[in-house]
Amino acid sequence: MSLGFFEHNTSTLKEMEQLKHECGVAMIRLRKPLSYYQEKYGTWKYGLNKLYLLLEKQHNRGQEGAGLVALKMNAPVGKEYFFRERALGTSAITEDFAAVNKTIEAFSATNDLTDEYLEQYMPFAGEIYMGHLRYSTTKNVGLKYVHPLMRRDNWRAKSLAICGNFNLTNMDEVFDDIASKGQHPRDRSDMLVLLEQLGHRLDREVEHKYRESKANGLTGMDITNDIESRIDITAPLRDCAPLWDGGYVICGVTGSGEMFVTRDPWGIRPAFYYYDDEVVVVASERPVIQTVMNVTSDRVSVLEPGQALSLNRSGEEVRISQIREPQEQRACSFERIYFSRGSDRDIYQERKCLGRQLVPNILKAVGDDLDHSVFSFIPNTAEVAYFGMIDGLEDHLNNIKIKQLQSHKDLTEDELRGILSRRVRFEKVAIKDIKLRTFISENDTRRDLAQHVYDITYGTIEPGVDNLIVIDDSIVRGTTLKESIISILSRLRPKKIVIVSSCPQIRYPDYYGINMNRMEEFVAFRAAIALHIDRGMEDRIQDLYSRAKAIMQTDECYKTNLVKEIYAPFTVDELNTKMVELMKPEGVDCPIELVFQSIEGLHNAIPNHLGDWYFTGDFPTRGGMRLVNQALIDYIEQDYRPKEIH
Repeated sequence: MSLGFFEHNTSTLKEMEQLKHECGVAMIRLRKPLSYYQEKYGTWKYGLNKLYLLLEKQHNRGQEGAGLVALKMNAPVGKEYFFRERALGTSAITEDFAAVNKTIEAFSATNDLTDEYLEQYMPFAGEIYMGHLRYSTTKNVGLKYVHPLMRRDNWRAKSLAICGNFNLTNMDEVFDDIASKGQHPRDRSDMLVLLEQLGHRLDREVEHKYRESKANGLTGMDITNDIESRIDITAPLRDCAPLWDGGYVICGVTGSGEMFVTRDPWGIRPAFYYYDDEVVVVASERPVIQTVMNVTSDRVSVLEPGQALSLNRSGEEVRISQIREPQEQRACSFERIYFSRGSDRDIYQERKCLGRQLVPNILKAVGDDLDHSVFSFIPNTAEVAYFGMIDGLEDHLNNIKIKQLQSHKDLTEDELRGILSRRVRFEKVAIKDIKLRTFISENDTRRDLAQHVYDITYGTIEPGVDNLIVIDDSIVRGTTLKESIISILSRLRPKKIVIVSSCPQIRYPDYYGINMNRMEEFVAFRAAIALHIDRGMEDRIQDLYSRAKAIMQTDECYKTNLVKEIYAPFTVDELNTKMVELMKPEGVDCPIELVFQSIEGLHNAIPNHLGDWYFTGDFPTRGGMRLVNQALIDYIEQDYRPKEIH
């Protein structure tokens, strides 16, 4: 949980929203007949069970809804071949699979399940499974928008189901493009528009193959079989993907058995895959595949930027195609800091490195007084960075001990024991205690209960003597700091509270799949605006607004980020001081200091994920630059109220 957010599910406090995760995807392609899995693993549900595990292991990535689709490639004419379940809420995965099992049990009770009958008729007994976990980054809510989405046709090869972890910055452009080709989309939501765009191109591909088959003298079902054996699912991707601006991993399966997953050319969103002679598996996170398939990390591959993994109906060949040329690599660093499971080999080490690198600035904040400083973390996502911080502190203390031992040759036993007995003092000070329910509707009551979401361990510090240092992964809105964390920690009456963020100040929105896209959400931005007001610089804000309005009419809006100018007059320390002022609750008189990771430290710890636009404002795509300028305009027009800043 981030200090800037109050952790919740659909039944927790609404006004203290936490940072919403990216979506999660999962796919399973069985490469053997269902009877093979029945004989080897004791169940034809092998693929279905693996999909369940892949989704549950990625539950952290999406708790607003979940869905799955199964494709039965051997269904006879006149029978269904696509089966889908979707549900809303944090228990959506459980509800989906309960519904699937209920359908299977009802069918099993009235039919003789020979292998052949099962493969042809049993609902959800398929060769391809695709699942999705949803966290909406738009205002579109309801079951209609839960993935996978489907486009049905009497031609199996034209039927399509897709899901994705993505956000595109130019959906209006994509919408206009398909409308200009004669289509009449019934919705402007991103995934439905992409479904129609890909579906239209898939239609053309099938029709092209139909003409070829007919020209070769084929008729009837021979034409269908020939088309389905020759469909190249990458052709629609090559035609459609160049128009997509943003971060994405998009998965799909056709009714005739082609499957694909493709990744954006900047590598913003993650995708991993594994295959052997039995299965092909795709997921948003590497350790999920490792755990579910019981394989080592070296056997799980990264889908590289701009690539697509695809299989045709036969499933014999796993093809990796370069759909778009790779661009400057900007893989999301926040994925590594916050979202992905810390059990990944590389992520674990990266998070430890983030914590270790903060040690010099932490020591500066406490005046190098290790003997009177207690270190802890805010559960739970900061725990690994905390381990790295402790490692760095222990190394620092060991260096002090070595110098003391080297500078004094004749030490008594008591003096030696005194030097060697010094330890870094670490305690579990903050404990996540309860979740609050939305039936409590009064705002004052909510705020009062918010102060008890975390509990503290009393007696861990000496009041008025010890500093208390707590580390978290990020500080974004500052809501929980003000309404819960600081108040609770201050009850221990420390000499000073130092709040440490393992990542730099979050100053800018995201437009590639994480739900934080309004400037007023960021306490760093509010602090910068407040400093403008404090120093009589309001005219500068109005000037930037006018410039932003002007450049939105030109190509300059794709090249210049004017929000950077809001921060330009102030140092990190000045912003930190103002952020403390904005977040410090009334009645807390304990000194508070913020310590943030540097941009250089971020890149040093996570060298292969250079997507740092949250911190630097250097958006990787044209669309991102345009939207951040629009966000500044929206803030000035809708939320800029100088009298309320303080």
